[in-house]
Amino acid sequence: MYSCAKFIATPALVRSSSRLLCRPISVSILSKPEARTDEACSTGVPNALVQIAHRQFQTSAVSRDIDTAAKFIGAGAATVGVAGSGAGIGTVFGSLIIGYARNPSLKQQLFSYAILGFALSEAMGLFCLMVAFLILFAM
Repeated sequence: MYSCAKFIATPALVRSSSRLLCRPISVSILSKPEARTDEACSTGVPNALVQIAHRQFQTSAVSRDIDTAAKFIGAGAATVGVAGSGAGIGTVFGSLIIGYARNPSLKQQLFSYAILGFALSEAMGLFCLMVAFLILFAM
């Protein structure tokens, strides 16, 4: 068993493989191919072994299509909050009318509360719209 392991795992192969496998994926992705071939030549290990031990990140056309579809679905889901904002604004002003009909002397105080409710409801709708645009154009 020991002689078999000694035959398979030469010191140069162990050094280069462990260095490549312990590196973070981001370094493996962002490193240039020219630098990888130079590194393989300097360790004395053939390129085929280094390429097997090296992690690659590739994106296919199908994966990009799925990512684009996911963006559109996410943006559509984020836009649903705008409808909730419209319903909230309608509820606020409907309650204002009911409150004014019950007690006309509180007109000024009820109106200030209604404007506050309108502003908060509209802000939530704008936040939903902003998230939808971030999903579409920032990612």
